[in-house]
Amino acid sequence: MRGPRASTAGRPGSIEGMTDTTSRPRVFSGMRPTGELHIGHLFGALANWIRLQDEADCIFCVVDLHAITTKYEDVGSVYDDGLLMLADWMAVGVDPARSIVFRQSDVPGHAQLHLMLSMVTPLSWLERVPTFKGQIDELGEHLNTYGFLGYPLLQTADIVLYRATQVPVGQDQLPHLELAREVVRRFNHMFDRQVFPEPQARLTETPLILGTDNRKMSKSYGNSITLGASDDTIDTLVRGMVTDPQRVRRSDPGRPEVCNVFSYHKLFDAPADEIAEIDAGCRAATLGCVDCKKMLAARVKDRIGPIRERRDALLADPAGLEATLAEGAEKARAVAAPVLADASAAMGLTRHD
Repeated sequence: MRGPRASTAGRPGSIEGMTDTTSRPRVFSGMRPTGELHIGHLFGALANWIRLQDEADCIFCVVDLHAITTKYEDVGSVYDDGLLMLADWMAVGVDPARSIVFRQSDVPGHAQLHLMLSMVTPLSWLERVPTFKGQIDELGEHLNTYGFLGYPLLQTADIVLYRATQVPVGQDQLPHLELAREVVRRFNHMFDRQVFPEPQARLTETPLILGTDNRKMSKSYGNSITLGASDDTIDTLVRGMVTDPQRVRRSDPGRPEVCNVFSYHKLFDAPADEIAEIDAGCRAATLGCVDCKKMLAARVKDRIGPIRERRDALLADPAGLEATLAEGAEKARAVAAPVLADASAAMGLTRHD
């Protein structure tokens, strides 16, 4: 069955205050507001976002609707967590003057397009997404809801609502992006119109960042260094970091390649000559773990301190954060409106010429 043809071509248009995306890629990415961000977010995603602002038209979204796909029984902090996350983003260099930054639920087009796409997406496509059964097994049967089943399709709507051409993802997110590409192909073919471009993966090399206890970094484990951590908190967390388990005594030679403290020195951009000295001192047992951790704590505080100060200043003005999100949502709605109109016309929901 083929529906009516949309009235305009499915190509990216220019974003207010941005370069026309015919010459620059348009990037969409988002994070769920679930509390304070930590250094895993900084090095795993935000550092890349900051670089992307120099080479692409970027749209960064506080995806609060996604937050309640797993947190629907405890939503009391979702709204405030969105403001907190925006402060974290801006503190590290995400610039709302150069990128569109907004809250997902402030742009109804996300939910509307998600519903429209759900009409043409086979159920089996959603059930085969690896994270569906995996997270139900891990987090519990309470996730056996339509919202959780459909969240990869909501991700698709997030991306194609702005005709984003690139999506920064790690390897684990590739199945979600491939679903988006399949949905786009099916929609365009079914309605005989190139309403959406197929988004391409922009693979990001995310460094493996373990928590201070060598487990996966997680707020629930208490093993993460947050972007708002005080100097005393950083000292405490670094002092308790797990090192080479074979180095029991100060005189025991160490193995830097298995030591998380050593990996953090490299993560926090220690100069090459210092890295070499730490490596040699550890192996020769001339540098003890306590001294190595003191060096690392100083390095972490140097990096986190300015971020924390900017973050605290932003959080002291919640009205300013609200205004930033409202302005971003207005820009996002303006970009999304013609795309949603094209999709609605293609599906026969609006009158067209």
